Amino acid sequence: MITISDLSLNFSGEPLFKDVNLKFTQGNCYGVIGANGAGKSTFLRILSGDLDPSTGTVSIAPKTRMSVLKQDHFAFNEETVLNTVLGGNERLLEVMHEKDALYMKDPFTEEDGNRAAELESEFAEMGGWDAETEASQLLNGLGLDADAILYTEMKNLGDVEKVKVLLARALFGKPDILLLDEPTNHLDIQAVRWLEDFLADFEGTVLVVSHDRHFLNNVCTHIVDIDYGKIKLYVGNYEFWYESSQLVQRMIKDQNRKNEEKIKELQNFIQRFAANKSKSRQATSRRKLIDKLSVEEMPASSRRYPWVAFDADREAGKDILEVRGISKTIDGEKVLDNVSFIVRRGDKIAFISDNELAMTTLFQILMGEMKPDEGSFKWGVTTSQSYFPKDNNEFFEGHEENMLDWIAPYSRTDTLESTLRGFLGRMLFSGDDVYKPVRVLSGGEKVRLMLARMMLFGSNVLVIDQPTNHLDLESITAVNNGVRDFKGTVLFASHDHEFVQTIATRIIEIREKGVLDKECTYDEFLEFRETYKG
Repeated sequence: MITISDLSLNFSGEPLFKDVNLKFTQGNCYGVIGANGAGKSTFLRILSGDLDPSTGTVSIAPKTRMSVLKQDHFAFNEETVLNTVLGGNERLLEVMHEKDALYMKDPFTEEDGNRAAELESEFAEMGGWDAETEASQLLNGLGLDADAILYTEMKNLGDVEKVKVLLARALFGKPDILLLDEPTNHLDIQAVRWLEDFLADFEGTVLVVSHDRHFLNNVCTHIVDIDYGKIKLYVGNYEFWYESSQLVQRMIKDQNRKNEEKIKELQNFIQRFAANKSKSRQATSRRKLIDKLSVEEMPASSRRYPWVAFDADREAGKDILEVRGISKTIDGEKVLDNVSFIVRRGDKIAFISDNELAMTTLFQILMGEMKPDEGSFKWGVTTSQSYFPKDNNEFFEGHEENMLDWIAPYSRTDTLESTLRGFLGRMLFSGDDVYKPVRVLSGGEKVRLMLARMMLFGSNVLVIDQPTNHLDLESITAVNNGVRDFKGTVLFASHDHEFVQTIATRIIEIREKGVLDKECTYDEFLEFRETYKG
């Protein structure tokens, strides 16, 4: 389907990647991964023809139709939803418009009739008569009400609805090649599962960039890894690639350690016996052996994993949290209605809901940022809480201090610059980075700084609202492992399926009235909910 030969791309004289030789074949799904800035989206732009490489070629088989997920939510504002989706097959839409224009002509000539017949034949070959039905099925599968919005103009939709329509546009018309950049953004659980099923049955070639590890595991047959300034292809899904890469790294480190120990042993021997004539021959041979044992440098990977670990200063007692009949209405919408539950020590509870505002509102109430309309809650006297809010703007907007000054007040033990620098270095802030004003940090940098702040508190209860937003795969993995290994109690909400599945021991779904509370894994809960009649 796609053949890449001797491809390279330079920015400001520096290669982003070079010497790329790959082939993407029909029936496979390729997950494109790499650190932020490695060039994942840029690589897709080259494949789509939106960007020319510095050297090399991208060859696509003749009569191959490629479809690309567009990121511009305003590009089709004046179009109807139907025409936006049908535009995924540009030729089909062109034929439809030309047919309509011909049939509107008066007089309608014989030449017009012949042209109309040609267009009708082409229209039928492209599945035109089923196009509206297919568009409706795609929209419904992604969680939209096709009957209600099909003839609505795009400018009248919300941002999340527009994202879903653009995804339907990319999937429409059975393209031969699909290029998808972060297709699961803003999709709910049901829509993601529908998309996974769609791609599993897709007969063409798919290249997808995603930070959703569960999605990559479920859909990918191969991983395209952009790192070391190169692009390499591996068979298997993301989990297989990750475990394999970690194994290789451990093997290299282990071999380096053994080599270093051997070199040290040989050097000691030489120092001891070099002046001893009876041992001089052995010393000479060992010098030659040392030359062959030069320690291999670790590959200079662009991937960096932050250090995330939460340690409680003291263990909480038996009583953690009791919530009784909390209700809350916001802007006329009742987002919480008679919510009650009891948290036990060591619980790791994932909160889910069809209404995302419900989870954020509950956390804000529990952390004292908002009062409930009804009901009450009580924290255990031995508990201490650290809170990661979904919206962290108030911690950064209008703040002129640099990272060192910003984080210093949260350190309870040592505010020396060297200590704080070391701590920030573990969160990937090094060198002069620590002097950057916090107000200019990127979304991902702010999240890492907020996590660092939490780690300094030494709390025995973590309350975390969407911690993986804005993070790359490496940082998501680090946060995932840090929360999973925490010995205390965790209340959290996350869109990341893998995050929830690997951490939660209990699921609480906030419903229109009350909650559904079950002690199980996330996958077990989703399976249970499909048959639950309550």
